[in-house]
Amino acid sequence: MSGKQENYKILMFPWLAHGHISPFTELAKRLVHRNFHVFLCSTPVNLESFRKSTFDPSLEFVDFHLSSTELPKKYHTTKNLPTHLMPTLKAAFDESKENFRNILKTIKPDILIYDFLQPWAPQVASEEGINSVVLLPCGAACFSFVAHYSIHPEMEFPFEPLRFPETDLENSEIIHAIINSNESKERFLKCFEMSSASFILINSSNQIEATYINYLSELVNKEVVPVGFLVQEPVKTPDDSVFLNWLSEKTTKSVVFVSFGSEYFLTKKEIEEVALGLEISGVSFIWVVRFPVGEKMNLDEALPQGFRKRVGDRGMIVEGWAPQAKILSHSSVGWFLSHCGWNSILEAITCRVPVITIPVQLDQPMNSRLVTELGIGIEVRRDGRRYTRGQIARAIKKVLVEEDGKEMEKNVDKLSSEVRGNCEFEMNAAVKRLVELAQG
Repeated sequence: MSGKQENYKILMFPWLAHGHISPFTELAKRLVHRNFHVFLCSTPVNLESFRKSTFDPSLEFVDFHLSSTELPKKYHTTKNLPTHLMPTLKAAFDESKENFRNILKTIKPDILIYDFLQPWAPQVASEEGINSVVLLPCGAACFSFVAHYSIHPEMEFPFEPLRFPETDLENSEIIHAIINSNESKERFLKCFEMSSASFILINSSNQIEATYINYLSELVNKEVVPVGFLVQEPVKTPDDSVFLNWLSEKTTKSVVFVSFGSEYFLTKKEIEEVALGLEISGVSFIWVVRFPVGEKMNLDEALPQGFRKRVGDRGMIVEGWAPQAKILSHSSVGWFLSHCGWNSILEAITCRVPVITIPVQLDQPMNSRLVTELGIGIEVRRDGRRYTRGQIARAIKKVLVEEDGKEMEKNVDKLSSEVRGNCEFEMNAAVKRLVELAQG
């Protein structure tokens, strides 16, 4: 299916998070290369950076305006959004259904590819006579876990690596927030039910999640079709040089890259524990620290007193942004200390970098368990409800010094090769299903 076919129109509609828009955009690019005409729809603040980095006449960006005027436009995205404003953003998103209907009427796509957080989108598409299919931007381990407890709350999850003790913090956060809420459960399941397609697309590969992909298919009674890893190719920018020049002075696999994604903001206490954990470990590191928009604290005040001076040139601390994929692909980077967001895991595997995981919210506990199940990383142990400097330093030293770390490096290298070798096959299989859906 890599050849030419009729120029079908596809409208893509991700949730308002950068971590969702990114894989949708990557899938859009791959579909464009297979002769689809793709429209990517999101709020203007979200599309700004993607417009700058994407130049293809067969990929068009469509502004989706929220109906609510309660939120300033800079907050029409989850990126750097203060936590207390998330419910307001979700409500404004849902209230903008009729704005989305107008977009569908204008574009008249052959297919709508939508995210799992907006069951009203496929409903509107159906009312307008448009076929739809959901794209799951996160992994099958997470979705099969949530689907299992949404459908069979009385039964234990059948796969041991993802069983959480009742007392675990992860369990209480994930199960209570998503599964024990009837409203959330219904919304989650409706996203599968409202699709007109007999299949579901997922940002994953059978090379890493075949067991969970098959189980999710069984649970929702639809074939789950992996499209491979939707990891974007790094785009060169003038700002890269400061990172790459610093890395070029380090020895091979000696640097730990540290990042907690674009939607989780460490408290001052958490920043202190991570900082002192890095200091105690003695490793070289690049650490990206982020603060919510409008709630920015001074970086030097947030870090422990004297920390920068004590670590000296073995540590680079940057605020806000760093070219993650380029840093991970540099030969000096040996490990990734990560919150375990799905896009970060896929980038780590693609770049052949094993992971030290510190899962903090959402799908991250499940992703972390998958990483350890695959033998490509280690999870930092909690001390009660918190991650501490001692546990962070202990995990870093364990993988950098002991034989376990060498084995994980071999595993991720092998896995990366297998995924790359299978990606074209999986993408072509997904394209075949989309063509069949467009043909009705």
